[in-house]
Amino acid sequence: MDKLSAVIQMVSQDDVLANLQRARALLEQAAQGGARLAVLPENFAAMGRRDSAAIGRAEALGEGPILPWLKQTARDLKLWIVAGTLPLPPVGQPEAKAHACSLLIDEQGEQVARYDKLHLFDVDVADNRGRYRESDDYAHGGQVVVADTPVGRLGLSVCYDLRFPELYSALRAAGAELITAPAAFTAVTGAAHWEVLIRARAIETQCYVLAAAQGGTHPGPRETFGHAAIVDPWGRILAEQASGEAVLLAPRDSNEQASIRARMPVASHRRFFSQDALRPAHTSE
Repeated sequence: MDKLSAVIQMVSQDDVLANLQRARALLEQAAQGGARLAVLPENFAAMGRRDSAAIGRAEALGEGPILPWLKQTARDLKLWIVAGTLPLPPVGQPEAKAHACSLLIDEQGEQVARYDKLHLFDVDVADNRGRYRESDDYAHGGQVVVADTPVGRLGLSVCYDLRFPELYSALRAAGAELITAPAAFTAVTGAAHWEVLIRARAIETQCYVLAAAQGGTHPGPRETFGHAAIVDPWGRILAEQASGEAVLLAPRDSNEQASIRARMPVASHRRFFSQDALRPAHTSE
């Protein structure tokens, strides 16, 4: 067995400092449980806020609370952290439109990788909100991101990305052994598709999927599906939480993963390939 990973489920609200306090407690629980890497959910620091541009600008200028908290928490807990998503503009452009950004921070508090969400949730849903337009607040990302971590080679994705399997093919081609999927699925779309999507992405890539989630009621009003989970390369759910806060832990069995890939070598059988735009643009060796 290899080192433990953790996925965290939250019910984040619109108070950033209160959310960071709750996230700290959950990350402490993950570290105490032996995790080397923990994944926070999408929008872990704020849900239901309409000032994402201001939040992102403050963080980019070094005036916000989220990035200092994230780096200090990683150092304090000696824990690698995937910071679900937070709004951040492009580097060096604090006035530009923010991306829904997922950061990988190492145990020294250093940023190892940044993934800007490629696919934005511009859809209509039959819930009490009805209309979602992420592109009103965020710009599309443009790069596939993988990085080496203590638990294995990690590919980064976010929520709505799960519906676009070509991204996951590109992550596998770049050597991913685990893939993060921090999410805030709606209750309606989650009940219909969440489990089948996270299991399918694990099966087709033969990767572990670390699917952190929001799971409850938030300002807006908005209800998220929850069911944070860790899925193995055979599509088995190793740990899951329906709703409310939770810390889920599971190891990566690298020997079993290698055996699955050897017995069913789908990567070498592939006849269709990812678009040029989705070729890996960032890796860390």
